Amino acid sequence: MLARVRALIRKADPEVVEEVKQRKPSNSMLGVPVWSHARIICTGETYKGAVNLTFAKGASLEDPSGLFNASLTGDTRRAIDFHEEDAIDEKARIALIRAAVELNTAD
Repeated sequence: MLARVRALIRKADPEVVEEVKQRKPSNSMLGVPVWSHARIICTGETYKGAVNLTFAKGASLEDPSGLFNASLTGDTRRAIDFHEEDAIDEKARIALIRAAVELNTAD
């Protein structure tokens, strides 16, 4: 699932920069992928049952398709939990990623 999400992010923004941060024994030293364009767009954390894609400024993004399904109460972040069996609405997710890039590059 993480590979599918990674490909979608790159499709949405070919200029995105991916780095791996937070390498530690609890995540087998694999770390957490962080995607940026001007600033952090989102991070991708893998869990036993899901991949969590957290948008750094998600609370400031319009979400007309209702993609955000996690971290909904915070003032800044919003997240999407992906499960292996989930269908991915590619068009809506690309629009959300592009909106996050636009927010990062607006000023």
